[in-house]
Parts: sequence; structure tokens; C-alpha cells
Amino acid sequence: MKVAFLDRDGTIIEDYPDPQWSYITHPVFLEGAIDTLKQVTSMGYKIIIITNQYIINEGYITPNQYHSITKQIINDLNHHNIEVLDVFYCPHAKSENCLCIKPKVGMIQQAINKYPNINLMESFMVGDSPVDIELAINMDIGGYGIEIGADYKNDKIVELMNIHDLVNYV
Repeated sequence: MKVAFLDRDGTIIEDYPDPQWSYITHPVFLEGAIDTLKQVTSMGYKIIIITNQYIINEGYITPNQYHSITKQIINDLNHHNIEVLDVFYCPHAKSENCLCIKPKVGMIQQAINKYPNINLMESFMVGDSPVDIELAINMDIGGYGIEIGADYKNDKIVELMNIHDLVNYV
């Protein structure tokens, strides 16, 4: 099984400064995100969302707020006939030194443990943050960084201007 591992905030939906997340009740999809996910799934990729949610343990949002936003994302994508295979999230504060916060490989390892037929050689990571690209590097998989800058570009890492650019490279 080939997987498109996708970051959530700033990649699929709008991101906000940490304190502002306290007031967000509905996700806003980024322009082109839904069409891109449709095209990626039509190419045979399964979608797994991999998201740092340190704002939970840092006190900006509650677990219920996180789950509400995630459920709305899944429902909206289902409405567009896009299936999300799974969502893995790290609720730990940056200071907790857990094994799952990106760029550590814990969330992808959880996905592999749950879905042992994942073929990492055919899978890739997409995100808007250096930690997303560092995760791809740490897993030795392809990576697509949205406006990440030239520091990370190599034979497995491609810089995108936005999520919609992804379909030009996959």
C-alpha cells in the first residue's frame, strides 16, 4: 500500500498562531487542498494525516476541540468522496521530549505498526514546516515541502508553492 502522509495545519487546512486556535471551531480548507487530495487518491495513494498538536498539552486547546476539528475535516473530505485511512497526532508539549512529535518518526512508526502493508518506498510526506521535511528525511521517504526554502531540497525533497503543486510531482 502506498501512502501520502499529510500534515494537517498549514497543509490541508488553514493554520493560525497557537493562541488563536483556542477560538477556532471550524476548519477552513486551503485553496486546492480538496482537489489535490482527490487526485492523489485517484493515483492509488491512501491518505494518512500526521499532525503535531502540541497546542493540546501546552493548554491552547482541549482534546475535545482537537477531535471536533479533526472530525469535521474527515466528514468534509468524505463528503467529497475522499477517504482518510487514518489520523495520527502528537498531543505532547514541545518540552515533553516524546517520541512522536515531528520530526521524530513515532507517528509514522505507529502507522506502520497498524498497517504493516505500507510500502515506504512508494510513500511520501507533505507538509509546510521544516519538521515535516525532516520527518521525511528521517524516514528516508520522498518529501514535499510547501514554501520550505532551498535548505531542504535534494533528490528526495521537492519544494512546492502550495498544496495544489503536489499533483505536478507525484
